[in-house]
Amino acid sequence: MSLIGDMSAWVDFLSTVLRLSIPIIFAALGGVLSERAGVFNVSLEGCILGGAFGAATGAYLTGTPIGGLLVGLFAAVAIGCVLAGLAVNLGINQLVTGIAINILVLGLTSYLARLILGADATSTLPGFTPLAIPGLSAIPVIGPVLFNQDPLAYLMYLMVPLTYWFLFRTPWGLIVRAIGDYPIAADTVGVSVPAVRALCVIASCVLGGLGGCYLVLCQVFVFTENMSAGKGWIALAAVILGRWNPALVFAACIFFAFSEALQLRLQFNNPDVPYQLFSMVPFLASFVALVVFAGRVRPPAAIGSKYVRGGK
Repeated sequence: MSLIGDMSAWVDFLSTVLRLSIPIIFAALGGVLSERAGVFNVSLEGCILGGAFGAATGAYLTGTPIGGLLVGLFAAVAIGCVLAGLAVNLGINQLVTGIAINILVLGLTSYLARLILGADATSTLPGFTPLAIPGLSAIPVIGPVLFNQDPLAYLMYLMVPLTYWFLFRTPWGLIVRAIGDYPIAADTVGVSVPAVRALCVIASCVLGGLGGCYLVLCQVFVFTENMSAGKGWIALAAVILGRWNPALVFAACIFFAFSEALQLRLQFNNPDVPYQLFSMVPFLASFVALVVFAGRVRPPAAIGSKYVRGGK
């Protein structure tokens, strides 16, 4: 089915783009917050998966999506505490720590899903339903896409400008950015660099966990092993492509989601063509985008290094 001149096809396509982008946007915003404070959060993949497992477990045990959301966020907080303890307090290499957490969460969720969910692992879980905003949802094309969504989608709309406002329009955001660029300056005015970094890491993991909650409670309503499927890594690429700016990161996430939705539509419209050919589209788009903008990005100066008070 061609998109040209077909309004319903456009609505379906743009809705697919939005659904694919939301988990990545949540995780990428978390990556911006953590890395602006000087900590690589490579564990975003694990945060998404942990949040998804927690959401599935909570929804299964309580029978409500709210219960699933709370348990999913609790799982993300637990991951954040582990990452903050290892990378910030103990000063273990942040990249190694993040990768180790990803591996741990992958194995742990696979085991616990079989233990807790068992034969019900593939059964449909309770989730959030779309809430149409009166008036706005009636706008042609844009209305059904943007204003007939679930609560977590509306939360994403709020989190993008809120994260930008926090980082660039508040004194707390200035402290976070100062710690990421020149932590000794923040230390000299009495700011606890490890404490702020730990809080940012935990908040970052919570945002990543929200992406996992969205997958289970708003998109597929089941939990499957490794259902994050690389979304955390895509979020990290979006952080770099978006230059650690929430608005640009949002645009990068939409770009990646658009590429993914395009390859899915190409597969559907061309069943005789090997699907592997179309599966290359998102990776080619990511490669081209990163090559074009690679030389124009400058990460926070103190990212990846432990701050030692009194050191240089």
